[in-house]
Amino acid sequence: MHQKFEGLVEHLLSGNIFLEQAIEVLERSMIARALERAEGNQSEASRQLGIHRNTLQRKLVEYGLGNGRPRRKAPGRQARSRKSKLVVA
Repeated sequence: MHQKFEGLVEHLLSGNIFLEQAIEVLERSMIARALERAEGNQSEASRQLGIHRNTLQRKLVEYGLGNGRPRRKAPGRQARSRKSKLVVA
């Protein structure tokens, strides 16, 4: 495994791939593969990757993977606006 990784590093460097680009390619591939293995279950994929589920959701949005945005709370659970009380003197 170490030799394969060293070969990949050499290939990236000789191809003028910058570190930031290499990290993006690796993260995107690992996230996509983990989601496949977890059959779309984000909690399971985040466990496989060793990252928090919120971090996974942020990266899904960043890389345009999955549904492109994290789930929202059910309408009944969202914060409701508070009406100001009228003070009568």
